[in-house]
Amino acid sequence: MNDFTKIYGFNFPTPIRFGAGVMKELAPYLKANNLSSPLLVTDATVASLPFFKEIVSDLDKAGIQVEVFHEMHKNPVKSDVIKGGDFYRSTKRDSIIGIGGGVAMDVARAITLRVNHTRDLFDYDDLIGGDKYVTEPVPHFITIPTTSGTGSEVGRSAIISEDESKKKRILFHPKLMAKIVFADPLLTMDLPSFVTAATGMDALTHNMEAYLAKGFHPMCDGIALEGIALIADSIEKATHNPDVESRSKMLLASLMGAVAFQKGLGIVHSLAHPLSSLLDTHHGLANAVNLPYGMQFNYEGFEDRFDKMGTALGLGFNAGAKVVDHIFDLNKALGMPTTLSEIGVEKQHIEPLSVLAEADFCHPSNPKPVTKADFENIYTKAL
Repeated sequence: MNDFTKIYGFNFPTPIRFGAGVMKELAPYLKANNLSSPLLVTDATVASLPFFKEIVSDLDKAGIQVEVFHEMHKNPVKSDVIKGGDFYRSTKRDSIIGIGGGVAMDVARAITLRVNHTRDLFDYDDLIGGDKYVTEPVPHFITIPTTSGTGSEVGRSAIISEDESKKKRILFHPKLMAKIVFADPLLTMDLPSFVTAATGMDALTHNMEAYLAKGFHPMCDGIALEGIALIADSIEKATHNPDVESRSKMLLASLMGAVAFQKGLGIVHSLAHPLSSLLDTHHGLANAVNLPYGMQFNYEGFEDRFDKMGTALGLGFNAGAKVVDHIFDLNKALGMPTTLSEIGVEKQHIEPLSVLAEADFCHPSNPKPVTKADFENIYTKAL
């Protein structure tokens, strides 16, 4: 049994400092690396919280001159990144620290790219081969997660939408991986139950979709199954009666999901992304609602994989047929909605949602091919 009151260090491949109170290592790390003028990138909510103000105060006491950038949309867009890059240069920063959930991490990572790469931002879109233009050095980049969901603190990509069309673009390059991650479960202790549940179901989606994604990557498969097991063991307690152990397990599972999904994601994310683009739905919430429907679509033909996920979820052996119902029950236990109509989706939304879902970049790695008609059927069933 791990002692979750201790601090641990491990690499996979990013150096990760993990444990309650590890944030106290940030200032010494910056000083050791001769960094004195970081730009802290976060969202407006996190910027107003006591723990964030304490981080800024600790850095100030250590003689580190901080500037904060928090101008970003709930689903980040290109103009957010342009503003952040301009602010970095105008305030003469020497490093970037992303603090928060997936939105803050995406904006921070995209700003890290933007500082020394001045082509149109979406020239760097990985889906059109834009990584070939990532030729310049990037600022020293550090990540600090405050939710247990996206796991993007250990990632190499940022998802940014076009301002007008809301089409999602993906910026990806190994240079965009953080130099170090400080993962402190104490920063997640005061999350509201809704945020804990929604981001936790996001992490569960990452692990489950990564495990099912087509292709051969047994290391990701093993990590994903352990991530599923950690979430099954801790998400309800972390949501309704949190302690350091449950929050630590959720934070680890989030990290693990992001490592595992380098193998790929799938249909659930392609169902969820359009909800964020079209209706501004919280990404974790969109995944939570769509997860059982996407898993139902994938079950036939992959029963053996569902059996292993059922074991990880604590349902027993050869229990893959119970997984979908279990996810519905888990959403109910967490206070999450189980239908799209509960989050404002109406019948007239199904067509435009399906168009966006078919164009999404996640479902090509789904274990089964998905057509626009499939998306329409699933959205209709979930309505």
